[in-house]
Amino acid sequence: MSKFRAALLTLLLAAGLLVGVTGTASATPPGIPSEATARSQLAGLAVGAAGSMTGYSRDKFPHWLTISGACNTRETVLKRDGSSVVTDGSCAATSGRWYSPYDGATWSAASDVDIDHVIPLANAWRSGASSWTTAKRQQLANDLSAPQLIAVTDDVNQSKGDQGPESWKPSLTGYWCTYAKMWTSVKSKYALRVTSAEKSALLTMLDRC
Repeated sequence: MSKFRAALLTLLLAAGLLVGVTGTASATPPGIPSEATARSQLAGLAVGAAGSMTGYSRDKFPHWLTISGACNTRETVLKRDGSSVVTDGSCAATSGRWYSPYDGATWSAASDVDIDHVIPLANAWRSGASSWTTAKRQQLANDLSAPQLIAVTDDVNQSKGDQGPESWKPSLTGYWCTYAKMWTSVKSKYALRVTSAEKSALLTMLDRC
């Protein structure tokens, strides 16, 4: 499927105009809370202004660590979130299918898929991680036990960048509830603060649950 066709499919799905077309089922990241738990977690988060980006570098969040054998974090999530994934001796995915719940596109080449940090590393830096140890930042960047990592369309991940839900949301509105629950859960686990606009956006998204 070309990226143009995938974009068209996304628009049709978002508009509710496409009937009877489904993508490959996506794996669900672990640790997604219920709506009630997410609301409770959100209520417990500190609210404050975004911090400075001074001193930020992705290198301060060591990521794509070796998880098992030759497989690093990215390759582990590709296998978890894909279907019929085949890997070579170095654990690189040579074939498979990946459904991106952010935009509804399905891909058959791992090169078309990024692993999204649900809480972007720069966003985490601005909301408290600047004062953490490198070990704690490494934990966030490779956390496979929380809903912090998910396989999505590469262009979509790149368009998200380091934006919070007040300025970027998945194009598929049907995923807003899940996205808000994931975002809130990770911020709660790591005691990261939220801005007032971010909290308002999360509450609006949770209203879709």
